[in-house]
Amino acid sequence: MKKQLLLLLCCLPAICFAQKFTSAEIARYKTQAKQVTVIRDNWGVPHIYGKTDANVVFGLMYTQCEENFKGIERNYLYQLGKQAEVDGESNLYTDVQLQLIADSAEAIKEYKQSPLWFKKLMDSFADGVNYYLYMHPQTKPQVLTHFEPWYALMFTDGSVAATITGGITLNETRSFYSEAFDAKYGFQPTPINPEGELNNLHERVFDKEIGSNGFAISPKKSATGHAMLYINPHVPFYFRSEVQLVSEEGLNAYGAVTWGQFFIYQGFNAHCGWMHTSSNADVADAYAEKVIRKDRKWYYEYNGQLKPLTERKLVLNCKKGDKIEQVTINGYYTHHGPVLGSRGGKWLALKANNRSYNALVESWLITKANTYGQYTKAMDMLQNATNNTVYADDKGNTAFWYGNFMPKRNAKLDWTQPVNGTTPATEWQGLHPLNEIVQVHNPASGFIQNCNATPFASAGISNPDPKKYPAYMAPDGQNYRGINAIKLLDNPEKLTLEGMIAKGYDRYLTAFDVILPPLFKAYEQVPDSLTKNILNAPIQTLKQWDRRSAINSVATTLAVEYGTRLFGALPRPASTEEGTYQTERVAKLMQTITPAQQIALLQQSLADLNTRYGTWNTAWGNINRYQRPADGVSYDDNQPSLPAASVASTFGQLPSFVSRPMNSTKKRYGYSGNSFMAAVEFGPRVRAKSLITGGQSFDPSSKNFTDQAQMYLDGKFKDILFYKEDVLKHVQMTYHPGDEK
Repeated sequence: MKKQLLLLLCCLPAICFAQKFTSAEIARYKTQAKQVTVIRDNWGVPHIYGKTDANVVFGLMYTQCEENFKGIERNYLYQLGKQAEVDGESNLYTDVQLQLIADSAEAIKEYKQSPLWFKKLMDSFADGVNYYLYMHPQTKPQVLTHFEPWYALMFTDGSVAATITGGITLNETRSFYSEAFDAKYGFQPTPINPEGELNNLHERVFDKEIGSNGFAISPKKSATGHAMLYINPHVPFYFRSEVQLVSEEGLNAYGAVTWGQFFIYQGFNAHCGWMHTSSNADVADAYAEKVIRKDRKWYYEYNGQLKPLTERKLVLNCKKGDKIEQVTINGYYTHHGPVLGSRGGKWLALKANNRSYNALVESWLITKANTYGQYTKAMDMLQNATNNTVYADDKGNTAFWYGNFMPKRNAKLDWTQPVNGTTPATEWQGLHPLNEIVQVHNPASGFIQNCNATPFASAGISNPDPKKYPAYMAPDGQNYRGINAIKLLDNPEKLTLEGMIAKGYDRYLTAFDVILPPLFKAYEQVPDSLTKNILNAPIQTLKQWDRRSAINSVATTLAVEYGTRLFGALPRPASTEEGTYQTERVAKLMQTITPAQQIALLQQSLADLNTRYGTWNTAWGNINRYQRPADGVSYDDNQPSLPAASVASTFGQLPSFVSRPMNSTKKRYGYSGNSFMAAVEFGPRVRAKSLITGGQSFDPSSKNFTDQAQMYLDGKFKDILFYKEDVLKHVQMTYHPGDEK
């Protein structure tokens, strides 16, 4: 099939010049800044006070830029489909996919039609960034020299991987839209794993190591009789900032904000708190479209008729050397959505809710909800497409919703695979109202947990009944974190805030309850006495292990190396939903893998440890390290680092510290896992504690660059300064945006 694809060489300079701001813009920025006061506490956390909500948004965006403008710009380069302008051809087809999915013209239209109160928030969002750039000309944006208010409508989900493709892969998008284009113009796919075979294996095993743990504790299970919430997202390090937002219009929220967004994504206010975990609910579908070429135009069959495909011109800038090449691609659409690829002779169109005006409104209204009723009213907008929600409040309510945006469908069809696009029988039939999705309210068990696994094991005796819900609403697959959380919470113990934090940092590795006993049995069957003798010491080390990771533990080192290779033998899941069935997939593997194969994996692990470290008898903390390079990427064995006890939560540990050798290092360094964490108790006064990876600042010369590093590794949370009288006792700096110097 032919797709039009035109390359125009425009010879644009690769480096953009700074945007000039008008006198009217500058005057507006300065007026806004006078209405905002920022108090950074002794941890560097900004507490932002303003007369209006819009004032606070302005201050929030300014302080985000102070900390990490680079992260803000990178997020919007992704959302706008402009990464190739910086990264070159390695991200060209990611940009193609994103521009197909999210139309900036629609975002501009929605911004213009917004009610005044919400338009003010978006205006302040852009003004806060632009004022920072005006005041800091030494900050050189890579592409985005002037932020527009409608940008906020291109990034309406705070998740780490918010783009939903309905199972259509990036390779399928590239194959569909490129054909001979890559070869003709010299575009080459960038190797996915340039750091070698070990990292290749590591990335395959841990490619789903993006998730979260959320707990809600009811008053009956709380030592104080107050509801409590535990917030523990697992994302790449330094992915969000810790902030407090306070206005005279009723806003008073504390928590984590994703770089470039203006709402608290995970956090709390004086009355209620919310924790989002990544959802595996089926909220998007691929439609297999039957297409034909007629009269030099493309048509697709629907309900016995031919309908013309809609075409939209996508313009992308791609860096090649020191020049920018402009690429123009014709994108195709059916009424289901953008065509992202083809499979089995059928074009694949995506129906999803990736970019939603109302999703952004819902996220904002949640931060201002002071009661359970107000919170659920915000959720009634049904626009959060990627998150589950764990909730607690000062009235003692606890709740859990598995998803939010949930299309109604024919429950007899398999929605995990592309469905027939030619018939109305596969169309969505509206959305399920909030009371129809999988949920738990004030459970008799006294607890709720979700660790990105099945909601049908979320609350002990109060678990939802899977028979009451269609299969597409929630896969019932379990993971090892979920097993561990249930074991820790489903008991008569009453928890304090500190006790809940301790549970959240429990380092038991549940997966090894399943994968080590068969290895021990395989060892007993080894026929060769010499091999058996060589393996005796490692096997005994593993047998004597309590299955908790620790700095001084050699068994942890052995187990992680072996477990990584064993999990690497798992076949790739056939669908996103199947990928949630971790425990079932591992159990199936353990039934089919032979004793000889298990011994071979152990021998490979020992050989690799001997090669890298001189001996397999190496304590975990000697090789598993926390380091925060000044530039964020240049890890170095010769520079200071701290031993880390935790491992990746893939093996069932509740805290997560995903590590691997970096570039030319021998030691492993953490790069993803626990980020912003908080524990909140909703008494007459909120009592809360938090941690953030390493420290609040991105400036290596700041005391707040790594002042929380050891606390982070040990799970020693700091007190949150929620009330202004407490903030004023711990002031590091007070200023209006633009006056900080």
